[in-house]
Amino acid sequence: MGSSSEIATLGGGCFWCLEAVFEQLVGVESVVSGYCGGEIDNPTYAAVCDGFSGHAEVVQISFDPAQCSYREVLEIFFAIHDPTTLNRQGNDVGTQYRSVIFHHTEEQRQVASALMGELGQAGLWAGPMVTELLPVPQFFAAEDYHQQYFRRNPGQGYCQVVVSPKLAKFRKSFASRLKANR
Repeated sequence: MGSSSEIATLGGGCFWCLEAVFEQLVGVESVVSGYCGGEIDNPTYAAVCDGFSGHAEVVQISFDPAQCSYREVLEIFFAIHDPTTLNRQGNDVGTQYRSVIFHHTEEQRQVASALMGELGQAGLWAGPMVTELLPVPQFFAAEDYHQQYFRRNPGQGYCQVVVSPKLAKFRKSFASRLKANR
C-alpha cells in the first residue's frame, strides 16, 4: 500500500462479487475479502454464514485517490449491488449479505452520506436504500481460499451464475475505468 493510499471497506452481498469487480478498477492496489461488524474476534466463514457472529462479508479496498476517488469507488459499489434489499443480494440471504459502508474517516462518512442522499433523491430504485453507514470496526481477513476467488475459480457454478454477470455489467458500464483499458 502506497503512502498516499486510502482504504474503503464495503459490504454488498457475497465478497467474491465485490472483489472480482474492484480488483479490475484503475487505481485499486489491493482487495482483501473479509468480515466486519460482528461480535466475535477472528470469525470463520462458517460462523459468519450461520449468521451468529453478526459480521458482514466485506471487501477492504486499498486505492490511490489520485487515480480513483472514494466517491467513484462508492458509485461503482452502488451500481453493482442492490442497496434496497435488507440482508439480501439475490438468492444470498442473511445479515452477512447486508449493504454497508464502513467509513474510515469523517471525510469518507460525509462523501458517502452525500452520495447516498443524491442517489436516494434520484429515484434509481423502486424501494428506499437500506445501506448502513457506520464507523469501521475491526476488519478480519477471510480465509485464504476466499481471496481472489473468482480469478482462481471462474468455472465454479456460483461464479458463473452470480459473479460473471456482475463483472460483465461493471465492464460494460465502467469500461473506461478498467485497468485492462489503460
